[in-house]
Amino acid sequence: MDRKQVLLVEDEDNIALALEFLIGRKGFGLTRVASGDAALEALEAAPPDLVVLDVMLPEKSGYEICQHIRQSERLRGVKVLMMTARGGEVERRKGLALGADAFFTKPFDTRELTDEIAHLLES
Repeated sequence: MDRKQVLLVEDEDNIALALEFLIGRKGFGLTRVASGDAALEALEAAPPDLVVLDVMLPEKSGYEICQHIRQSERLRGVKVLMMTARGGEVERRKGLALGADAFFTKPFDTRELTDEIAHLLES
C-alpha cells in the first residue's frame, strides 16, 4: 500500500519544521510549501491525501485554498486540516463552512494534532 501523502502549507519555518518532524515520524509522505500560490501549484501537480493548511499565507489565504479544493472535481477526496494563530470562533466557523475537515488554533497540542492527522488519513 502506498504511503499517505500530506501537503503542508505553512509560511513560518519554525512551525513547519516541527510539523514536518511530527508528520514524518508518523510515517506519512510530506511536501511543504510556504505560500498560497505554491499550494495551488502543488495541488495540481500531485493531489495529496491531506492538506495541513495555515490560514494566513502570502499571496492567497488558506480560506481561498480550501475553497479551491472543495470546488475542484479532481481534488474532491482531499482532506483539509486548517490552522490559525487567530483562534476565534469566527475563523473556525468560516474554515469549517468552506469545507475544512478539521480546524486547529496555534499553539496546538502536538498529540491532538497528530492524532487528528492520522484519523483524517484513515477515513
